[in-house]
Amino acid sequence: MRFFPHRKRFGDLTEQEIIALAISSEEDDARIYRGYAETLRADFPTTAKMFDGMAREEDDHRAALIALHEQRFGSVIPLIRREHVAGAYARRPVWLIENMSVDKIRAEAAAMESAAEQFYLTAAARTQDSATRKLLGDLAAAEAQHQTTASDLEDTLLDDDSRASEEGQAKRQFILTWVQPGLAGLMDGSVSTLAPIFATAFATQDTWTTFLVGVAASVGAGISMGFTEAASDDGELSGRGSPVKRGVASGVMTTVGGLGHALPYLIPEFWTATTLAILIVFVELWAIAWIQNRYMETPFFRAAFQVVLGGALVLGAGILIGSG
Repeated sequence: MRFFPHRKRFGDLTEQEIIALAISSEEDDARIYRGYAETLRADFPTTAKMFDGMAREEDDHRAALIALHEQRFGSVIPLIRREHVAGAYARRPVWLIENMSVDKIRAEAAAMESAAEQFYLTAAARTQDSATRKLLGDLAAAEAQHQTTASDLEDTLLDDDSRASEEGQAKRQFILTWVQPGLAGLMDGSVSTLAPIFATAFATQDTWTTFLVGVAASVGAGISMGFTEAASDDGELSGRGSPVKRGVASGVMTTVGGLGHALPYLIPEFWTATTLAILIVFVELWAIAWIQNRYMETPFFRAAFQVVLGGALVLGAGILIGSG
């Protein structure tokens, strides 16, 4: 029984088809590398140059394979691609790199070459024909050489200054896209939900009711903050990145910030739950101060004073309102 009825098994390929498959694979990889380069050129020009160089390497190997095919089989190259062969190594769609850091894109390129090499080595080991085995071994060696070339290009182009510059840009983008919206959400969720949760707690002294109010306030605030962040800026002019990513970061962290001091009210005993909730509040506020210091370079004690004082005032207002 064949698991891929519409694909050809590698063992059934002729030597001409193997060369044709190698040609189309080299062409596809060159396009992928050029896609990487264009995506990265604005923010990471040095890495873009590295991928330009790798694309040229793929073009050179494709030209050599075409010359070999013309010598052995003529100028008409069969149309066969990786997706036509069962078990052939797959390539990640180019648009997925929008969700990768520059280091992960470099690692993806290395994995592409490694997968191609392993594919050819495995195929060669399963081939009985000596000529085909030699051809597959040569292709595996070519893929290994690609990895060496990529490493050489990276060492040549990415000197210490260039690498530091790109790492700085990547860190800045990470902060703008994830940290800032997430921090704003955590602050909103941790502080804005204090008043309704503790007002309900002291007004009713019913832990289950308080828990339900806390969950509702947290989830509602998370949805509101997420949509507000996503709709406020499309990221094109500000360079803050994808509005969807920022909305997710803001919405999730807002919800987490509120749930932190709502979850203790699953404990049936009122004062135990309230004491634990207050302790969690101060842990949340100190965590916010630490994040501001770590990523936003805000002096720690100034951040702590602002956040803890503000949170304490909102907490006190909630308790006072609920007790009245």
